[in-house]
Amino acid sequence: MNAHTKETQAAISPQNALELLKEGNNRFVEKNPADRDLLQQVSQTASGQYPFATILSCIDSRVSAELIFDQGVGDIFSARVAGNIVNEDILGSMEFACKLAGTKIIVVLGHTACGAVKGACDDAKMGNLTELLSKIKPAVDAVSEPADASQRNSGNIGFVNTVAEKNVQMTIDNIRTQSPVLKEMEDNGEILIIGGMYDIGNGKVSYI
Repeated sequence: MNAHTKETQAAISPQNALELLKEGNNRFVEKNPADRDLLQQVSQTASGQYPFATILSCIDSRVSAELIFDQGVGDIFSARVAGNIVNEDILGSMEFACKLAGTKIIVVLGHTACGAVKGACDDAKMGNLTELLSKIKPAVDAVSEPADASQRNSGNIGFVNTVAEKNVQMTIDNIRTQSPVLKEMEDNGEILIIGGMYDIGNGKVSYI
């Protein structure tokens, strides 16, 4: 499998890009990876890169976008930060990826049993992590059930996973409100902005 070129990238629609990611995750789950020579792709991309997707995922060591979507060198831009939240730097990176480098889809990818979400649920505080978790706290507050305070913590994995999904949705809202560039591209049908959840237990990505 060859790396993408300017021509193959241009031929991919936003919906096609989503299908490519779905197909890649299916290959990953079925243990049937695409036949590709990564060093050959290194050579093919040395003079330029033409990725088709931008993935914002968590730094969790189990959630490598290139692996779980079975993609090669030059296929995706991968932005990673604990709790898959956005700030000016990440938004700027996404604007570069979509507006200047031509990617057709942004996937905000949360995952089950997320440690950052657990920290936000427990109102953890430690150094710079405190500020990062404050960006996830609105998702905690937005999940109304369970009402019992004793169940609204990292010990309740169902609550944690519901908050993680809500956090993905709120991150997408933040992308749209904080980046007029990406919002306009989405409105014009140039890109898709979509959310997903990765299950660390079975390797599957489901879409929100």
